[in-house]
Amino acid sequence: MIAAQQRAVESLIDRVGAVDAGPRRIGKLVAHDAGMMEVTGFDYPLGFGGSIRTADGRKIKAEIAGFRGSRAMMIPLESDGALKNGARVEPDMQSSLADVGEGLLGRVIGPMGEPLDGGGPVVTGDRWPLAGKRTNVLNRGRVTQPIDLGVRAINALLTAGYGQRVAIAAGSGVGKSVLIGQIIANADVDVAVVGLIGERGREVSDFVDTRLNGPMRSRTVTVAVPADHSPVLRLRAASRATAIAEYFRAQGKRVLLIVDSLTRIAHAQREIGLALGEPPTMKGYPPSALALIPRLVERAGNDRNSGGSITALYTVLADGGDMEDPVVDTARAIVDGHIILSRQLAEQGVYPAIDIGKSLSRVATDIVDDGQRAAQANFRRLWSAYEDNRDLLLMGAYREGSDPNIDEAVQRRAEQLAFIRQGISTAVSLGDSAAQLEQAFGGAA
Repeated sequence: MIAAQQRAVESLIDRVGAVDAGPRRIGKLVAHDAGMMEVTGFDYPLGFGGSIRTADGRKIKAEIAGFRGSRAMMIPLESDGALKNGARVEPDMQSSLADVGEGLLGRVIGPMGEPLDGGGPVVTGDRWPLAGKRTNVLNRGRVTQPIDLGVRAINALLTAGYGQRVAIAAGSGVGKSVLIGQIIANADVDVAVVGLIGERGREVSDFVDTRLNGPMRSRTVTVAVPADHSPVLRLRAASRATAIAEYFRAQGKRVLLIVDSLTRIAHAQREIGLALGEPPTMKGYPPSALALIPRLVERAGNDRNSGGSITALYTVLADGGDMEDPVVDTARAIVDGHIILSRQLAEQGVYPAIDIGKSLSRVATDIVDDGQRAAQANFRRLWSAYEDNRDLLLMGAYREGSDPNIDEAVQRRAEQLAFIRQGISTAVSLGDSAAQLEQAFGGAA
């Protein structure tokens, strides 16, 4: 009885959120410049939301993004509101919580949790903080079990594990969306949560209609926000997708979280940071834009208490194909592995266009056996030998027989590309991937 009462109290606290009990403070809009509103009398914490009454009687939502003296700096979530000086700003007590539950499965929702798929209201039975629940770092379990993602090149050469965080980096049009569609369709997980952040509107409907048309659709939650929405909504969508994944992990489920893309999330925070007066650094990114990435990524992983896991894949759009872009570099430093897609391979018709030499899984050595580990090293040896001498080979400056290692790499190049190449509708299991790798490239490196 006491335990039940305690759970009820904890649930009530979660619903109220992080706001202290006390008088309900009403603010007043006193300035609005460059998309940033200044509100007096609105003494609430960073990230808290509010509703503003417009001149035509509507209410639009806004969120606190910073402070200027005693004034709260708020960003409206809509850009077409008829705001006027002195408008009333009311607090939104549920703004920091996400509605979660089994009713989300199979649904497509927006950044505020509203249904986008025409399937009626989303019925949920619980709430979860958008910013997540802070826990002891030692509650995060190690990555010890390999996960089957259905893609031979990843399963065999870049073996991932339950609870791993992986960045998929590439320039535009190299096949990131196709690859994550393959993974969603074939991954061995209980629930998939997909966050489509800042995509073109056409790509959102295309992804839902073509990538989620299999049996996994009924176990997938999609959170989508197009590129033309407010930067706050884009950040909220990323936080909502992660919060939903955390909820299902707390239920002991194996969750696949896909966020597409981290770059557009950083762009959204860049807009907010520059509007608040933060100094721009590399490529115009203020410090808050790059600091947001580890805060988001670190929420994924294994949970020792529930036994659940969040295996997270974050796509990173390399602006101009620059793999030293600040967002790419920051993401690569914090995740447990990265998959680099090569435009050169894509132009040769090799899909998925994974550059094995530049890609890495930091947990692979802990979750594969000695035979597969040796085959991986042998494959990389040949791949590296070919790539390092590509220019000499193309110019005809290399003489066959000068180096046995290069000779073998040239002879087996077609075999390596055939191993990576895989049809969109084809799935190769984890066991079959490892067996094929060992059969073709096994032996001492």
